Amino acid sequence: MDATAINDSGVGRTAASITLENLGKVYPDGTVAVGDISLEVRAGELAVLIGPSGCGKSTVLRMLNRLIDPSKGRILIDGQDIAAQDPVELRRHIGYVIQNVGLFPHQTIRTNVGTVPRLLGWDKKRTRARAEELLELVGLDPKRYGGRYPHELSGGQRQRVGVARALAADPRVLLMDEPFSAVDPIVRGRLQEEFLRLQETVRKTIVLVTHDIDEAVRLGDRIAVLAEGGRLLQYAPPAELLSEPASEAVSEFVGSDRGVRRLAVTKVREIMRPVGRIEEIERLPTVDADGTLYDALAAMLTSDALNVVAVEDGTPVGTVSRSSLFDVPQQKKAPATA
Repeated sequence: MDATAINDSGVGRTAASITLENLGKVYPDGTVAVGDISLEVRAGELAVLIGPSGCGKSTVLRMLNRLIDPSKGRILIDGQDIAAQDPVELRRHIGYVIQNVGLFPHQTIRTNVGTVPRLLGWDKKRTRARAEELLELVGLDPKRYGGRYPHELSGGQRQRVGVARALAADPRVLLMDEPFSAVDPIVRGRLQEEFLRLQETVRKTIVLVTHDIDEAVRLGDRIAVLAEGGRLLQYAPPAELLSEPASEAVSEFVGSDRGVRRLAVTKVREIMRPVGRIEEIERLPTVDADGTLYDALAAMLTSDALNVVAVEDGTPVGTVSRSSLFDVPQQKKAPATA
């Protein structure tokens, strides 16, 4: 996958990797917000932090842009320790999207989007052009919305403006703290779909916090499940997390219906079997091998079939049975602890 982003000059900027090394945060009163977390977010990936309230999700996010300093451990962005960088300068190059957007109510939408470029000293013409480019990218016509004020937009539209503002200076890292939770479920679904489309275009390295397992599965390239006290229980791609939870605690968190959720994130080619005799498959419905198991199930139900043929460029490459769609691997037993 090409981990590049489009900047204002049209030149791709390489996304940055993020490494957490034994990261921890303990407050003076002894409260452990984050225990000991080590993980890596590869360049261009979207990593999701999820877990119950008090598990340190937002604390990790704030340590990433030095709103909070860790008690131990290091954070590296492209191998550089952020503790050695000026925090103000660091934040100007990290996009940050929060739940309630935080737009300036007295400024127009265009001016809001241009906030960070102005702080970086861009001239008015360049700042305006970038703001209009980003508004178009998030699906808001700059001619229609650029001169409006935040109170004149819907909640979903304001959230899009928040994303545009976070992308304005072409940051290599984007942090998102429950960005879609303040809108109703229908709007949230549309925003998630638009965000996936946007990520295909800009390919930022993103760390997103959510409490919604369905959102995590839909958006994340990898998901970190945290427990109370900031303990990392598992860090894995969605399909692996759902099919092979590392412990009973993870299994309980992702839910008893994890087999159904798995359908949306597992590709047909991952479970298909070799093609048998042609006469056995010629009348079966087909589905793209890179489609999801949901696609396969839909094809089966529409045709009242028990099997489907996976095709690649029109050529049969495998078959999938209805029973195999829900054949979730047995959970791995957690290692014994003293």
